Amino acid sequence: MKGKQRLRAKKETFDILLRLRDFLSQRSIEAYLTGGFVRDALLGEEGYDIDIVAAASAMKLASEVAGALEGKYVSLDEANEIARVVLRRERPLHLDFSTMRGSIEEDLSQRDFTIDAIAVDLNDIEKPSPPFIDPFGGEQDLRRGVVRAISEEAFVRDPARLLRGLRLAAEFGFSIDNETKKQIEGHHQLITTVAAERVRDELCRLLAAPRAAQSLRLLDELGLLLDIFPELSATKGAEQPKEHFWDVFEHSVETVSAIEFVLRIGSLAYYNEGILALVPWSSELERHFEEKVSSGHSRKTLLKLVALLHDVAKPATKSIDEKGRMRFLGHAKEGATVAEGIMERLRFSAREKEMVRKMVLHHLRPGQLSGEGLPTRRAIYRYFRDTGNVAIDTIFLNLADHLATRGPELDFEEWRQHAEKLAYVLEERFREESIVAPPKLIDGHDVIDSFDLIPGPKIGELLEAVREAQAAGDITTREEALAFVQKQLSPEGAPKAKQS
Repeated sequence: MKGKQRLRAKKETFDILLRLRDFLSQRSIEAYLTGGFVRDALLGEEGYDIDIVAAASAMKLASEVAGALEGKYVSLDEANEIARVVLRRERPLHLDFSTMRGSIEEDLSQRDFTIDAIAVDLNDIEKPSPPFIDPFGGEQDLRRGVVRAISEEAFVRDPARLLRGLRLAAEFGFSIDNETKKQIEGHHQLITTVAAERVRDELCRLLAAPRAAQSLRLLDELGLLLDIFPELSATKGAEQPKEHFWDVFEHSVETVSAIEFVLRIGSLAYYNEGILALVPWSSELERHFEEKVSSGHSRKTLLKLVALLHDVAKPATKSIDEKGRMRFLGHAKEGATVAEGIMERLRFSAREKEMVRKMVLHHLRPGQLSGEGLPTRRAIYRYFRDTGNVAIDTIFLNLADHLATRGPELDFEEWRQHAEKLAYVLEERFREESIVAPPKLIDGHDVIDSFDLIPGPKIGELLEAVREAQAAGDITTREEALAFVQKQLSPEGAPKAKQS
């Protein structure tokens, strides 16, 4: 990293920093760039969230800067004197101001990790190699690829750092310093005192990073995982039927790895490209999983979370039938309720909560679409009707679940049949929209007027039966739809359709 100590930033960003420097210099305000922006600059990456520590009231200063730079002022933490200025550009730029506590070295000592405790005097930013203020060896830790806490007290001051340290390691592909691991393990229970929204966002960023299963295992090793998800405790060591290679907990974590495998963003040591080649993929599917659902969380991140939670209710639903077989009857339905409660506790959005509930509820469904042979049009219609906006996601969850069930003992022929069946369902989804959302042949008014019926739930049931028959290819015209309704009503002695 020596010889590369330059502040990398787009010209537009650098021009903003120069304007900020001049603004503060005119007022004789001492100020420094620090935190993630400096860290990323040393890693050769461009940052858009800029931390500025100033020897002035951050709230008052940020308000004045917002006016001078035509930005929006946002108070982040009045008690700790932290405020933000949002500048609207092609990509929004955040200037986060905090009030300096003592000297810059004293201020840096209050931060969390050495790699975030490096500063640059704002007056030095135009120098080819600006002097970096690095009292705790953060630059060396960046070179070593290590996340190291400045002090154990850092976790007590802000327990969210317990999770943030692991998230940073996951995002940068770093390791955690051994002493820091001991400190996290010693204070892991403090994570339960952190606001749910902060835990949620750190967790989602960790899941979004590569090798999420590896990060989850480290969370578990240090005691954090069960603090966040106490519902998973019962899955540890929970025995499964002989076709399962792992217990419920290990299977759940392994399913997270399998999700990355089928989404082409990770590998599995015990599977090769021949296994992956059977999983359908396209640019359209890639865009689907990149879609942001809420608060910046993508579908693929949410899917990794579902993978961890999909069998959470297995221990509670375990039974042994009269033939001695282990069963988990109702675990998908019960698990959906448990997962919904977890999402509520972590303050996920209503849409995210409903998506996770449906994926857990229907995670077995893709494998049950048919026995021998390919699924019928009717079965495909029912599947997409019931799973709605998570239909595609649930198919990939099911594929990952299958791989994580058999593990190294995967039967290739069984896998081929399973993968080809679900590939066919996806092909039908993209090839023939009429299966998923057939065009309307009749509506409620047609049914009421033609058969002298009164409005009520029965009308909706009849229309749904028409759509299902239409998707199956049994009816294609308005006349056939009305005749179909007549047939449905005949056992009840309903009048025949009026002749038009």
